[in-house]
Amino acid sequence: MSNKTENYHWPFKLDEVNLYAYQNNFLSPKECEDIIKQGKSKKLEKGNTSNNNLNKTRKSNISWLSPNDNFELYRKLTDTILYLNKKYFGFDLYGLIEPLQFTNYKAPSGKYDSHVDRCFGTQIRKLSVIILLSDDFEGGDFELISGDKPEKLKMEKGKLFLFPSFILHRVKPVTKGERNSLVAWITGPNFK
Repeated sequence: MSNKTENYHWPFKLDEVNLYAYQNNFLSPKECEDIIKQGKSKKLEKGNTSNNNLNKTRKSNISWLSPNDNFELYRKLTDTILYLNKKYFGFDLYGLIEPLQFTNYKAPSGKYDSHVDRCFGTQIRKLSVIILLSDDFEGGDFELISGDKPEKLKMEKGKLFLFPSFILHRVKPVTKGERNSLVAWITGPNFK
């Protein structure tokens, strides 16, 4: 008779998916300023959520940038996303099938409470991108929540962060000034 209390395992492959990856100085200060101007020149609308719970969950204004608005940015994003995905996540990806979202959070209460970037009945978002475009604000910390204690990412103007879209995250309230960022979602086939 075998001893069922014996502890053993035989993994096929170890988990190599990281919580996040980043690229310092992805955008120059001038590129950040140009994107802010471009985002604000479009009609800003209230940021929405999948359940339309605007007042409690999210307070921000957004506009959308397509490849026609900034082809060079899309090309640069593509190269960086493919590199970081290969090195840190290994997900099967389709690409950017939604426009880039310019997001403006204003003090004293601009925020986006805890959420994931996936929802039922939409394209399968596998990776989320956030690029901070401004640094003349207070508050507005960006946090990933994967355990008991949120991890505050060290956001810097022009720095790109890439993380799995199923990770819970939030933007804490902006207490002074305006926080501007660029957000993107990379889609792919179902996880297997």
